[in-house]
Amino acid sequence: MKPANLFYAALAVAIMTAVLAGCQKQPEAGPAEQAGRKIDEVTQKAGAELTQAARETNQKLAEAARETSEKINAATEKAGEKIEEAGEKIQESAREARDKK
Repeated sequence: MKPANLFYAALAVAIMTAVLAGCQKQPEAGPAEQAGRKIDEVTQKAGAELTQAARETNQKLAEAARETSEKINAATEKAGEKIEEAGEKIQESAREARDKK
């Protein structure tokens, strides 16, 4: 056989081997890879659930803070009214005491 023919024959064999290797079915994922995928899925799901729980908690905390602020404002206003009433009574008592003299 001539060297050129031998080269072309070897090239043809190499091409056929590459083509056949590319057509083979890829092996399925092994147990470790499957477990890794499951862990990834569970981790993503848990992360999404934690994010949702954090959002809900933040909303509840904001609502509780708003309600607390409203109650504090109402109590402060009521206390102010009581203090004003007490001041008026003190002034009235002082006037009465001064008028009696």
